[in-house]
Amino acid sequence: MRRKRRPLVAPLPQRDGIDPVRVALPTDGTWPTVRDFLVERLPVGAGVVDAMVRDGRIVGADGVQVTPATPYLPGASVWFHRDHPAEAPVPFPLDVVHRDEHIVVVDKPHFLATMPRGSHVTQTALARLRTELGIPTLGVAHRLDRLTAGLLLCTVRPEERGAYQTLFSDRRVHKEYEAIAPYDPDVPLPRTVRSHIVKERGIIAAYEVADAEPNSESRIELVEHRPAPRPHHLGHQHHHLGRYRLTPHTGRTHQLRVHMSALGLAILGDPVYPTVAEPTAADDFRRPLQLLAKVLEFTDPVTGVAHRFVSGRTLDAWSAYDDWAR
Repeated sequence: MRRKRRPLVAPLPQRDGIDPVRVALPTDGTWPTVRDFLVERLPVGAGVVDAMVRDGRIVGADGVQVTPATPYLPGASVWFHRDHPAEAPVPFPLDVVHRDEHIVVVDKPHFLATMPRGSHVTQTALARLRTELGIPTLGVAHRLDRLTAGLLLCTVRPEERGAYQTLFSDRRVHKEYEAIAPYDPDVPLPRTVRSHIVKERGIIAAYEVADAEPNSESRIELVEHRPAPRPHHLGHQHHHLGRYRLTPHTGRTHQLRVHMSALGLAILGDPVYPTVAEPTAADDFRRPLQLLAKVLEFTDPVTGVAHRFVSGRTLDAWSAYDDWAR
């Protein structure tokens, strides 16, 4: 019987909710010192590596600081924290909806990325929650777009994370979203939209491929509509605002935004669909995307408890349109 490998324990604590970086030393390496290996392998230059070594910021698995003379040991590992560029603080709270020994459910605000990636590292839901709740083992079971607000499921114990992630991959989680978009009486609703969506790495917008096998499915329902306070903001053909219930049956990137845009009902505040706008500054928090992950419902795979969570947030374009539009 094959033994499970014990997970490596980092010799450095998290910093601002971010784990240290581990670099494995190749088993076939012949560098004289760890410093020589890092200078060759890290794309930061010898000066930066030497400064990190001098300041004691690089340690071995035993927590002992690497020195300029530390010999290279094939198969060993070293650890350090990356320096991250300053990020504009997202000035909105993360509201905890539920917390127990297995999961934490939070109501994520607009503009906060789910987890560290690219230029968003410390200003992410995961990093902030680890710090605010004091749970360094916290992980996420799924992801919400940075521009989308609403319910996010996090896991407390790393060994249980896979069970919760499988709920989403097996489509055993019922999710409902709310969106504010133009109302068009010529678009018959409710309806189920199916299409083949492609999202390429490095390209902001996803796109649909005509006549390809559908890989995405969304249920679109109109909850209510009313005259728009400022119809000219919605385009010349639209004079009413609609509040919509969106139920995704698959989880493609930007799926709901793509499907609403394809119906001619682009969600208010969307900077990508139907047309990619000029990028906004990192600290520009005006006119958030009017999309909210409203309901999260599932049977807990660890405890067997049936959960149903509802976001307490409201979308400003419906409740306070003038404030949102300004």
